[in-house]
Amino acid sequence: MGRLNDLANLGQAVWLDFVDRKFLAEGGLQKLVDEDSLTGVTSNPSIFEKAMGHGDAYDAELAAFDHANPDASTMERYEHLAILDIQAAADTLRPVYDRLGTKDGYVSLEVSPYLANDTDGTIAEAQKLWAAVDRANLMIKIPGTPAGVPAIAATIDAGINVNVTLLFSQSAYQAVAEAYVEGLEKRVARGEPIDHIASVASFFVSRIDSKIDDKIDAGIGGDAAKPLKGKVAIANAKLAYAWYEEFIASARWQALAAKGAQVQRLLWASTGTKNPDYPDTLYLDTLIGKDTVNTVPPKTLDAFRERGTAKLTLTEDVAGARHVLSETERLGLDLDGVTDTLVEEGVASFSKAFDDLLGAIAAKHPAHA
Repeated sequence: MGRLNDLANLGQAVWLDFVDRKFLAEGGLQKLVDEDSLTGVTSNPSIFEKAMGHGDAYDAELAAFDHANPDASTMERYEHLAILDIQAAADTLRPVYDRLGTKDGYVSLEVSPYLANDTDGTIAEAQKLWAAVDRANLMIKIPGTPAGVPAIAATIDAGINVNVTLLFSQSAYQAVAEAYVEGLEKRVARGEPIDHIASVASFFVSRIDSKIDDKIDAGIGGDAAKPLKGKVAIANAKLAYAWYEEFIASARWQALAAKGAQVQRLLWASTGTKNPDYPDTLYLDTLIGKDTVNTVPPKTLDAFRERGTAKLTLTEDVAGARHVLSETERLGLDLDGVTDTLVEEGVASFSKAFDDLLGAIAAKHPAHA
């Protein structure tokens, strides 16, 4: 039993922020499940771009698909490859899903980032991908943009598990939590079950510190701001969790819990440390709490296994976290502006990765050979 197993015992799930055909085929995921209590996998356009766009691991499968479907679009070719990977990961995690009674063992597949501002398009794509993957332990990833919020409610209402991505601000997270509850309540009103539906709210961490630290380094807030470096993202996450604890104690949530509803767990994303001056396990060590998830890139997973600290930290010094955020506001560091910018940049980054991914797949078409 190592440090990663200790996290499971403290009530925090560890998911891998990585998927790749070779890794799956060679038993890499299974090994992490068996040895490190890993209980989930997340993917995104950037991960698929690295996996499919580089190397030859997908070439044989793509050639076979092209032979059988000579008129397929580049998007259809991508979806065919992605769905096979997601199905393989879901099948590896199915015993976890069964053992934990649908509470975990999920793999996430993202709707097209081109749909981030299209509610109806997102709903339709979520239903299409859900049907195509055809695995009970799939989560469809939907960005928590203003257009994404009603799509999340509708997708939960349809009985589809949702991983809400690109959350940076507490207000955006709260809107998403309300959307999850709204979707469940609509099912209850129709007499439909809700006990098998799961959702996570992916709250991004390290990118906030990168932006705030840059402002501090540029002199905003003066010397008084310097002690805030590397602290704002963690404080922001702690207060999101404090709100979550209040929310699940509310009468509105308790009515759903009585019907078997699963809590929408906060998932810490972007937990690889961007600043080399910070410990590489910073965003794991400081955000350990009950009924949460940390989705971790392989390198950070290895770092925590070697030197992480497993103890409940998420609920420590919440008053200190409030002070950090009040100082952030007082000193003009504009956290709201930072989080708004990060959502826009996140959508643009995933769209760019998707552009590159589709371009790489298009270049592998036999007609281009």
